[in-house]
Amino acid sequence: MTDEHREEVLPQDGDGERGSPSPDDAAVTPEPSESDAEELLARLQDAEREHEKVMDDLRRVAADFDNYRKRVAREQAQLYVRAGERLAAKLLPVLDDLERALDAAEHHEEAKVLEGVRMTKDALAGILASEGVEEIAADGPFDPHVHEALLAQPAEGVEPGHVIQVVQRGYRMGDVVLRPARVVVSE
Repeated sequence: MTDEHREEVLPQDGDGERGSPSPDDAAVTPEPSESDAEELLARLQDAEREHEKVMDDLRRVAADFDNYRKRVAREQAQLYVRAGERLAAKLLPVLDDLERALDAAEHHEEAKVLEGVRMTKDALAGILASEGVEEIAADGPFDPHVHEALLAQPAEGVEPGHVIQVVQRGYRMGDVVLRPARVVVSE
């Protein structure tokens, strides 16, 4: 027989009537005693104390994390300021060189002006190189990741898609392109 086709057989009382349980078969739930109630109350109080302890720990951890987040934000802001200060300190000699070049230009010493501008360019290039800035190579095939094509024109003896002229140099710092090289490409 399957469970679907089973009929529940109820005990019969003395009259042969089905379905009415005898008083002996009734489930009897005992009344809780006073000691059981005290034990439950003690367990409830223990659970409430544990809950409060856990909540205090959670609030402490949340406050610690909030303080950590604020400290990291402050340190990061200070790091940006220090990096800017360091770069500015490195650029001050370049400013001095430009002032000397302008002073020489006022006195019409063209050779000194040209020499001063070259020295200033070299000093600035050296500072940028010390910071990890490097020029993007612009010879060979056009690379859209590091080059920006301003114009395409026919060129003899150059394969199509190769850089034939650099309009503005490009620079990168590590893997980051600070400015793409602006170039003319052969077609």
